[in-house]
Amino acid sequence: MSRWLLALGLAFLWLPILLLGAYAFSADRIPFQWGGFSLRWFAALAGNERVIEASLLSLRVAAGAASLAVLLGGLTGWVLARWGRFRGRALFGIMAGAPLVLPEVVTGLSLLLLFVVIQGAAEAWAGWRLDRGAGTIVLAHATLGLAYVAVLVQARLARLDPRLQDAAADLGAGPGTVFRTVTLPQILPTLAVGWLLAFTLSLDDVVVASFVSGPAGTTLPILIFSSLRMGLTPEVNALGVVILGASMLTAGVLACFIRRKPPPLG
Repeated sequence: MSRWLLALGLAFLWLPILLLGAYAFSADRIPFQWGGFSLRWFAALAGNERVIEASLLSLRVAAGAASLAVLLGGLTGWVLARWGRFRGRALFGIMAGAPLVLPEVVTGLSLLLLFVVIQGAAEAWAGWRLDRGAGTIVLAHATLGLAYVAVLVQARLARLDPRLQDAAADLGAGPGTVFRTVTLPQILPTLAVGWLLAFTLSLDDVVVASFVSGPAGTTLPILIFSSLRMGLTPEVNALGVVILGASMLTAGVLACFIRRKPPPLG
C-alpha cells in the first residue's frame, strides 16, 4: 500500500513536468496539443531577445539577492543564537521571521510603500531620482531570503559544541581567528544551503517582484505571467525544459562533488 501511495505522489509531482517537457517538442503552435516532433520552439526561444534578457536579469537579481540574504541572514542568526538575552530580542526575532509567515502580497505592498517613501525623501532632500527596477527587486528578495537563512544559521549554531571555540580561545586564538578557523567551516554548508534556497526563491518569485519592479525590472517570471494575457506559445514549454535540464545538471554536479572521496594522504 505504501508503495502505491509513493508512486501516486511521485506521479502527481512529476506528471505535469513530464507533460510540459513532451509538448516542448511539438510542432503545433498550441502549447498543449501534439503536432508532431519538432525543435522549432527551442530555435524560437534561442532567438527571443526579450526572454534571454529577462532570464539574465533574473539570474543577476537572484545571485545578488541570495548573497545579500546570506550576509544579513547570517548576522541575524548569529545574533539570535549567540548574543543571549538582550532588550528587544523578542521583537527582533519576530521582525526577522516575519517574511516566513506574512503573505507575499502583504510583503510586496509593504515594500512598495517603503520604496515610494524613500524615493520621495531622496527627491525632496537630495534631488536624487531613485526609480524602481532591478535594485529594488534585489532588496525585496533579500528581505525574503534572509529570514530563511537566519533560521538555518540559528539552528546550526545551536547545535555546535561551544567547547571547540573555548579550546581555540584557550590556545591563544582571538575572536576573529576563532570564527574564521572554527566556527565558519562548520556553518559554511549551512550558508551554502541558505544561498541556494534564497536564489531559488528569488528566481521563482513573481508576486513581490510585480510590486517593486519598474519598467527596467522585468524578470523572467513577470514576463511569463504577463504573456498569459496574449496567450502562451510552446516557447514557454521549451524554456521549462531548459531550466529543468540546467537544474538537474547542477544537482548532478553537486552530488558528484559531495560524494567524491578525498585523495589519500601521502
